[in-house]
Amino acid sequence: MIVFENVSKKYDNNQSAVNYLNLEIKKGEFFVIIGPSGCGKTTLLKMINRLIHLTEGTIRIEGKRISDYDIHELRWNIGYVLQQIALFPHMTIEENVAIVPELKKWSKKQIQCRVHDLLNMVGLEAEKYSHRKPAELSGGEQQRVGVVRALAADPEIILMDEPFSALDPLSRTKLQDDLLTLQRTIKKTIVFVSHDMQEALKLGDRICVMKDGEIVQLGTPQEIMQNPVNDFVREFIGLTGDISDTFNIQSIIQPISKEDGYLQVLHKVSVNDSLRVILNKLVHHECLSVDRDGEIIGIITRESIIKYLAKDSLERG
Repeated sequence: MIVFENVSKKYDNNQSAVNYLNLEIKKGEFFVIIGPSGCGKTTLLKMINRLIHLTEGTIRIEGKRISDYDIHELRWNIGYVLQQIALFPHMTIEENVAIVPELKKWSKKQIQCRVHDLLNMVGLEAEKYSHRKPAELSGGEQQRVGVVRALAADPEIILMDEPFSALDPLSRTKLQDDLLTLQRTIKKTIVFVSHDMQEALKLGDRICVMKDGEIVQLGTPQEIMQNPVNDFVREFIGLTGDISDTFNIQSIIQPISKEDGYLQVLHKVSVNDSLRVILNKLVHHECLSVDRDGEIIGIITRESIIKYLAKDSLERG
């Protein structure tokens, strides 16, 4: 879908932001780029839609060099969500969302249907919100509008540059959950920049860990948590020891009423299984039922184990 071939970015002072990156982001993938400040992650993101021009190498989208696209066509077909959403304050929510569809000459009826469908999809009732101004919305609601605006013209690719980092923890968690739910429906290729490892582990199909303009490790959340390639990755994700030694499955089991029939169809783990076994299964399934002597005693979710790992790393660090 998106391919980087020996891509570098150097500035006038000969400072390198990105060094000879080779990378493929797959169609429909939720791809998270993470690393410390100044590592090149936002530069990598902005090169995709030519907000930053590469110095060397080639970037291709669907096999075509990005330099061969008309720049307006390229950007109209790539959604972009920023940390500071920058809605136009004098325009209504519907008008803010409609900007790119209007540029692409959609009909008024088509635009209105699209805007209303998307607002409803992200939990903003269209009849209630479409004629409001941005100042009438909370920060979390404005960020939802930002996501809707990026999706308005139905692009195949969505770029997201730390979109939730300015929000309070409750709003941030809710928007992360909403984005995961939305992605199951829209199945877009999402490239997401974050500085938060817990967020990356929760959202990403694959995670790209960067340092000094280079890729240090690229893999699934499970691969990175279980097999960090070096001390930098290990310290960045907070694993300073072997978490398997202190793993306590009881601390992450969520009790559920035994009458809930859907528990019977969930993939199972045993209450005696190791952390490695559980992580392996959570790569493929978001929720597992926990069996003890033939009886289901609760569930484990990806979110619950991410919280456990994050808490463990803080206590160790």
